[in-house]
Amino acid sequence: MNKRNYQKELDRILSGLEKQSGEKPHLFLHACCAPCSSYVLEYLTRYFRITLFYYNPNITPETEYAKRIRELKRFIREAGYEKDVTFLEGEYRPERFFETVKGMEELPERSIRCYHCYYLRMEEAAKEAAKLHADYFTTTLSISPHKNADWINEIGQELAEKYHVPHLPSDFKKKSGYLRSIALSEQYGLYRQNYCGCIFSKEAALKSSL
Repeated sequence: MNKRNYQKELDRILSGLEKQSGEKPHLFLHACCAPCSSYVLEYLTRYFRITLFYYNPNITPETEYAKRIRELKRFIREAGYEKDVTFLEGEYRPERFFETVKGMEELPERSIRCYHCYYLRMEEAAKEAAKLHADYFTTTLSISPHKNADWINEIGQELAEKYHVPHLPSDFKKKSGYLRSIALSEQYGLYRQNYCGCIFSKEAALKSSL
């Protein structure tokens, strides 16, 4: 079975959009942090009107959550995206994350626990996208080389069918997207965290640094 190339699928969609006239379609984009969003916004604002949705109940402690959201807002402002991007913050309820991954606390990073975390955040994005009648929804998560792009796109397709909002396929790390996000982070002096966000990834990062 051939492995799907999500970047090529995205390229075909974007090529079709370039040929259309009139108002840009509306993309509802889930964001995990400023560094991951930097390249994705640079890439996609050419094709879409974007609602950037910050929904990350997995992030602890709350001070870390607040720091990441400040950096994301600062990037939008300093990079000049305020006219193209509408920022929307989701509800911060970390207990939702802990309920979602209950029983999986001892699993390692990149395990099925991460799958359920992706699903939690992407489902909230799909729900909100449906409320706003967005033309597409997707997430910045696939830019990370530590995230499973197959899982992300499989979840996206399932949620698209459930909430009736097309999922925009992605593997944003392709076409040097991850490297570009690092360059943009350096250019804007963005805070680059050393763990995904949850307490489990933080503990794993601490252990690996010893």
